Amino acid sequence: MKLNEIRDNPGAHLKSKRLGRGIGSGKGKTSGKGVKGQKAREGVALNGFEGGQLPIYRRLPKRGFKNIFRVAYAPLNIGRLEAAIEAGKIDAGQPITEDVLRAAGLVRTGKLGGVRLLAKGSIGRAVRIEVAGASAAAIAAIEAAGGSVTTTAAVAAPTEG
Repeated sequence: MKLNEIRDNPGAHLKSKRLGRGIGSGKGKTSGKGVKGQKAREGVALNGFEGGQLPIYRRLPKRGFKNIFRVAYAPLNIGRLEAAIEAGKIDAGQPITEDVLRAAGLVRTGKLGGVRLLAKGSIGRAVRIEVAGASAAAIAAIEAAGGSVTTTAAVAAPTEG
């Protein structure tokens, strides 16, 4: 077989219909686009356009609220933290920071606001941990084991109004 002998499988390539080549072609004159109007023209993008009538996405009521200032955190349960310490991925004698957790592969905080410590599981050793946030139950569990939790994220004060 030579390069000039390579052919597509029969019927695999469908030739496009040539438009505007006379009445006998079946796609002559207006090329199947009807007569005049916006959709007969070139470069038409009418997504959501309803001919001047108010579009359905504007007629229907909108629901909900999207807080653009919301900060998302990478969750970390104390059970996973304990398992990583037992596996030797983290040294419990040193302060555990978000960088240590990231290096151990426990969290990925790419576009997130940091790590939030949660109370699922249990921990049986004293650890010093510095994270962006922690639940009250997680702080209580760490302190019951003799450790301490330092949170770095500022907690918004409740507003009166």
